[in-house]
Amino acid sequence: MTSRFAPLALSLILAAPLHAQQAADSVAPEAAGTAETGFAALPDRVQAALDAKAQGRPSEAQEWMIAAANPLAVEAGAKVLEAGGSAADAMIAVQSVLGLVEPQSSGLGGGAFLVWYDAESGALTTLDGRETAPLDATPQLFQDGSGQPLGFFDAVVGGRSVGTPGTPRLQEEAHRRWGRANWGSLFADAITLAEDGFTVSPRLAALVAEDPERLQRFPETAAYFFPEGTAIAAGDRLTNPAYADTLRQIAARGADAFYTGPIAEDIVARVRGADGNPGVLSTLDLALYQVKERPAVCAPYRAHEICGMGPPSSGALTVGQILGMLDSYDLAGLGPDDPEAWRLIGDASRLAFADRGRYMADSDYVPMPTEGLVAPAYLAGRAKLLDTDMALTEVGPGAPEWDHAMLWGDDDAIELPSTSHISIVDADGNALSMTTTIENGFGSRLFVRGFLLNNELTDFSFSTHDEGRAIANRVEPGKRPRSSMAPTIVMQDGAPRLVIGSPGGSRIIGYVAQAIIAHVDWGMDVQQAVAMPHMVNRFGTFDVEEGADAGAMVTQLTNLGFEAAARELNSGLHAIAIGETLTGGADPRREGIALGD
Repeated sequence: MTSRFAPLALSLILAAPLHAQQAADSVAPEAAGTAETGFAALPDRVQAALDAKAQGRPSEAQEWMIAAANPLAVEAGAKVLEAGGSAADAMIAVQSVLGLVEPQSSGLGGGAFLVWYDAESGALTTLDGRETAPLDATPQLFQDGSGQPLGFFDAVVGGRSVGTPGTPRLQEEAHRRWGRANWGSLFADAITLAEDGFTVSPRLAALVAEDPERLQRFPETAAYFFPEGTAIAAGDRLTNPAYADTLRQIAARGADAFYTGPIAEDIVARVRGADGNPGVLSTLDLALYQVKERPAVCAPYRAHEICGMGPPSSGALTVGQILGMLDSYDLAGLGPDDPEAWRLIGDASRLAFADRGRYMADSDYVPMPTEGLVAPAYLAGRAKLLDTDMALTEVGPGAPEWDHAMLWGDDDAIELPSTSHISIVDADGNALSMTTTIENGFGSRLFVRGFLLNNELTDFSFSTHDEGRAIANRVEPGKRPRSSMAPTIVMQDGAPRLVIGSPGGSRIIGYVAQAIIAHVDWGMDVQQAVAMPHMVNRFGTFDVEEGADAGAMVTQLTNLGFEAAARELNSGLHAIAIGETLTGGADPRREGIALGD
């Protein structure tokens, strides 16, 4: 493919003001940073994977493959697979290292969604490790004394935004179901790196430097990221003995070591004692936390089934809706350089996001038309709206079939970019797609026992009603906030063909849908698909990734009736294509790799 964009500048950092609600377009709290790793003395195979990415080539393998956001984490998982471990075993090793070397994105203090394909049974399973609202939370959690929504960062920074973490319990549940390796051994690399030290990457250093005020608000956080008052710098050797101790306890006692006892008590004390913005998390919330198995959501596209995580994630539903509406249009014939292709993709996304804002939330708490939203007849009806020459002048939610006479108000939740994604295929053919997060970059900025706590509760709507109608994604005790995380496995003839996902807040949906289109319709290999410039439309504005020719595409989209603007778009796509061989792609906007054997 010949791109109409020049190679992306990967070392720029976005700094933009915050709007309200949908104008969260303007904020990227985990901004681009740099994609350079700055690591020295890496194993030859890791350096080869980095070289392949730099040259725009996919990594290739015969037996197994991992694609994730940091070379140290990928190498830890590779060792597990080499020793005969499963994809679930490798995920535990990868996630444990990511929580150390990429703490702004995910870790023990956050949550995740996992999609698993089992090679022996052919079954797809999805596990919900999303954080939950504390039992003491109320729908007015993010409102001031007059009932007005708080400013976003007024809500984020401190204990108010912290939900019950799910990642440790999810790791344990995945190991219980599909693990083969000794549980305790899977934390070995992360413990060693935490004790002996790891090299601070340029990306982590840049992101710390961009957030000095919030990261220094709480003493424990400041002491780690700003030792002796100075921000950690690229190339520094950073140790985290507290994290090593936490992992040792989890390795010895399982996830119970996190959810009960001294670690749980310290988490609650930090949340409830957060100066200026305390939260309501309790030890009971931690003790009661459970991972939930959910039905996979699958939607047809061409000869494929696009499968992923259902509610409380909006990811699979919205990706499925976008692709389902496009199924009758010849995107392959149009190609990636034709503005008409992007008109169709952009307006399909707008229609899907209108449904997302109206209907999607935690289905344990609110009735949802899950099946109706991806029903072929419904999507065919929505697709007819795209049969025009210009951008749609008005976009609203549709009326999918469902079992409940309930009409929700439209959501005002702000979901901003952060997060990380892990794709793994093991030697037995099992496939794992997991998106993992602490929500905002550096989460709540509360640091305890060597890890950051999430600010996941700010993914709820700050408002409870819209023109007298209840909002489905409002805060409720025990509820899981709606997410856009979209860990995806693309199936064909009952077998996995593509394992993919991305960070990026609510733009995750567009990033994943675009990469699938690039691979399935435009014939790109996985490295090309994850590296191609982004064009994303969620709420009306067409965001065009900055590049040499971005201005030309902005003009063409504007001529089609869109509001369009060039801006930094910071995905972190990690993908594995499964065919005669395994091929892996790692997003050049971040420092990860795809590595296999």
